[in-house]
Amino acid sequence: MRILFFGDIVGRPGRGAIRLMAARWRSAHQPDIVVANGENAAAGMGITPGVAQELFEAGIDVVTLGNHTFHKKEVVPLLEQDTRVLRPANYPPGVPGYGYGIYNAGGTRLAVVSLQGRTFMEALDDPFQKINVLLPLLREQTHCILIDMHAEATSEKAALAWMVDGQVSAVLGTHTHVPTADARVLPGGTAFVSDVGMVGPRDSVLGVDRETIIARFLTRMPMRYELAQGPVIVNAVLVEVDNASGHATRITRLDDVLNQTMDTL
Repeated sequence: MRILFFGDIVGRPGRGAIRLMAARWRSAHQPDIVVANGENAAAGMGITPGVAQELFEAGIDVVTLGNHTFHKKEVVPLLEQDTRVLRPANYPPGVPGYGYGIYNAGGTRLAVVSLQGRTFMEALDDPFQKINVLLPLLREQTHCILIDMHAEATSEKAALAWMVDGQVSAVLGTHTHVPTADARVLPGGTAFVSDVGMVGPRDSVLGVDRETIIARFLTRMPMRYELAQGPVIVNAVLVEVDNASGHATRITRLDDVLNQTMDTL
């Protein structure tokens, strides 16, 4: 099985880049399933039904979310009705939506789990305990399991990956929008990277206009965040998995820059 996973899609420029690159990399790498983190896909924060549909039409099969899951109020019916959009599984019981799903991927089933870290972030339920509860249930249905660990601290992402090494196919970090150079397959067969990166404006601060963020740091005054313009960076990873064991055999970074501006994507 081949899994193509895109980092955090940031607003309109990120969605425009996905329309181009999902098709391009599907053709080049022949993935069996394409997953992307979409928690920043609507104007840089949150997701809406219309934006989710745009991502599906662009070639994304499953969308994972994170700490901005409920930023848009119209997301609730989407989470309740569409199992292709996953909010973090470690939200407390009773919260709308699904934290994991099982999908067809080239004739094999892949379980995708969305988790959110707690270090330097809003304190949800413990993601470590949550995945320990979920794994026996998921492994009854498939050995191919992908976790999107949406977290601030690299230590929290790495610790979770080491804890589940050999039990899941991949633990892919999201949230910081900064691609890391530590992609590898751990000894037990779990592919890991601290952060996949983002699909959004390159000459920015995490996708946001850099002058706005600089002013925020200088003055500590509240600012209205606007997305940056200019070239769009596209960060993703391709994970190759042995279907029988569920162990990853390779993880490869895929990175590109589109020189189109926000207005042309």
